[in-house]
Amino acid sequence: MATLREIKRRISSVKSTQQITKAMKMVAAAKLRKAQERAISMRPYTQKLTEIVSNLVKNIEETNDSLLVTKPVERVLIVVITADRGLCGAFNNNIIKESVRQINLMNDKEVQVFTVGRKSFEYFSKRDYVIYSSKDNFFNHLQFEDALEISKNLIHAFSENTFDKIEIIYNKFKSAVKQDLTMEQFLPLTPPEETENDKSDVDYLYEPGKHEILTAIIPKHLNVQIWKILSESNAAEQAARMTAMENATDNAEDLIAKLTLTYNRARQAAITKELSEIVGGAEALKEN
Repeated sequence: MATLREIKRRISSVKSTQQITKAMKMVAAAKLRKAQERAISMRPYTQKLTEIVSNLVKNIEETNDSLLVTKPVERVLIVVITADRGLCGAFNNNIIKESVRQINLMNDKEVQVFTVGRKSFEYFSKRDYVIYSSKDNFFNHLQFEDALEISKNLIHAFSENTFDKIEIIYNKFKSAVKQDLTMEQFLPLTPPEETENDKSDVDYLYEPGKHEILTAIIPKHLNVQIWKILSESNAAEQAARMTAMENATDNAEDLIAKLTLTYNRARQAAITKELSEIVGGAEALKEN
């Protein structure tokens, strides 16, 4: 059985850890507020831009734009977006597990990985995977230029026929306690399937022309899509970290309560033992 000193030392250690997790929870909550606002504010803009591009693609009979050409899929690039740091629950692990599962499903194709975030790079670089490119240690100071760099890299790889298809796997922000694991096709650019609600009788006029507008707007659309995905992932990361640190703080509180109870019981047993020894000694003196 642990001594009183050992139990007391452990209580002190858990309290110190609890202070750290509580501080990390507060930091994550502050970062989440900003990241959440950025991610949510991007959604209407990206949705409208997607609608414009989809409308243009549907109304063009033929196009030579390489970003719209669907090819026989033989070479695939999987973009895996994780966090740069841990201590955010299953956030990173879920993305990596899904990425590995998708790669295994494509065992008849040549698959390479583009790692975004240090955790994905650490995992795939230590295993038998081909890493096409990587970018990490930027989420703490996320800027649109980061999205621009990744987007240009992906567009270049697809335009040069290095890959026939590019998929992105990331966590989409849903709420402070929930993230949606999402896989999206980045290239080739394909319009979503039309539903009854999407049908419109509006006849658009295009100036200077459909092809010119499409050629100019597609790169901007792809840049914004990457920025939206990075913003969603960053917000989801901060939400996951806040929840994980809150759970860690609560678990520390429970552990402190259990250790305190153990300490009090051990202390009471020690006092009882001392009293018994004193009483026994006194009785022995009386008999003498």
